[in-house]
Amino acid sequence: MARLPPWQTQDYSPDMVKSSIRWALACLSLSMLLSSLGTSIANVGLPTLALAFNASFQAVQWIVLAYLLAVTALIVSVGRLGDMIGRRRLLLAGIFLFTVASVLCGVAPTLWLLIAARAAQGLGAAIMMALTIAFVGETVPKARTGSAMGLLGAMSAIGTALGPSLGGALIAGAGWRAIFLVNVPLGLLTFLLAYRHLPVDPQGPIDLREPKTDRAGFDPVGTLLLALTLAAYALAMTIGRGSFGPLNLALLLAAGLGTGLFVLAEARAASPLIRLATFRDPVLSASLAMSALVSTVVMATLVVGPFYLSRALGLDAAHVGLVLSAGPLVAALTGVPAGRIADRFGAERMTIVGLLGMAAGCFLLSMAPATLGIPGYVAPIAVVTVGYALFQTANNTAVMTEIRPEQRGVISGLLNLSRNLGLITGASVMGAVFAAASATTDITTAHPDAVATGMRITFAVAAMLIVVALAIAVGSRALATRSSLHGGMPGLS
Repeated sequence: MARLPPWQTQDYSPDMVKSSIRWALACLSLSMLLSSLGTSIANVGLPTLALAFNASFQAVQWIVLAYLLAVTALIVSVGRLGDMIGRRRLLLAGIFLFTVASVLCGVAPTLWLLIAARAAQGLGAAIMMALTIAFVGETVPKARTGSAMGLLGAMSAIGTALGPSLGGALIAGAGWRAIFLVNVPLGLLTFLLAYRHLPVDPQGPIDLREPKTDRAGFDPVGTLLLALTLAAYALAMTIGRGSFGPLNLALLLAAGLGTGLFVLAEARAASPLIRLATFRDPVLSASLAMSALVSTVVMATLVVGPFYLSRALGLDAAHVGLVLSAGPLVAALTGVPAGRIADRFGAERMTIVGLLGMAAGCFLLSMAPATLGIPGYVAPIAVVTVGYALFQTANNTAVMTEIRPEQRGVISGLLNLSRNLGLITGASVMGAVFAAASATTDITTAHPDAVATGMRITFAVAAMLIVVALAIAVGSRALATRSSLHGGMPGLS
């Protein structure tokens, strides 16, 4: 028999229940922190790594790409695997793999061994990202789901914000190997907390009414097709340092072909990786689309910000980094309050409020003159970030509180995937919009006025994307209401 969460049993006192939930959330928070830190901490070390291995930038960028590709390509598959074999044991395996891979990264004697270790670290991170959100339903009461999602969002933001500054300090003090080895003690602590405080996996199937093939089968063809398709798309959007050549086009066409083959394979599979009927649920489909659009806009702040601050406002590198950290800092501070607000006022309503906040911030940025200086940039970015924190928490809560327990892993994987695809797309598409709006082929030498114009046009486009997301939110809410009035809706319920 599985050990139930303490809040579902009669064997624990209220104080013991609170303590158990607190320790479980500490474990999940560390898991989220490590996976986001693994993404952001390596970027700052690329110049140092290029010198250490006497390699080109194109070669060392694979240190970042290998991690990104592993997470993007495998996050849905590992979520499904966790639903099948047990989320606790797979999360323990993922934390262990991430920690061991961090050691291998730190001692790698050659660049290509470091890249291979980063790919393994990315696989561990994919498991941690997918199953951390899936575990919320098993560790906290439904009424506190929003607060837990907000906490995890805050930890992700802290990891993103901490990466560049921590990485720079570690490289300066102990060398580049320290940026990977710092994960080891944190990984060991996370593993011990997960082993001690997360609910034990059930020994039998969760839902005996499901067909045996759905409970026990795995979809190797669908898994392989999805991984290859996502890898092709991620590569198409990231290689070439902003240029879009024949190789990018070929990879994009391959991703399109792979998508078609994946849909055909899933329609015929006895136990599909993703049930296509899942996407008939208007709440889930809308949530995935909104997440991708919003993440595309968030990436615009990371793409445009450094050039606007340095070229248009004339800040040096240290001040640029300080100003850029304002966004993740605001996200870290607002994550937990955003979760409590979602719990109190309803996730669907707060999703719309968050999108309205993001739209307002983007519109302000699209009209802000450079003469307003740093305050004219930071204040709207803070509005965008608060809106994003509220949206992300409410959106995840709306989806994860309504799904069946045996589907939490794969749906969590889909939510993470939509966010990742949005970030990848944003880096390429919004970067191209910024360059075109600045009317230059080399943004690093563009005139300050041209960069300021490019920033305003880029955020006008970003505001339009958020308006599209708002339309999806309102439309899906109306559709879900009509469906429930007519006897429910297909999909996850």
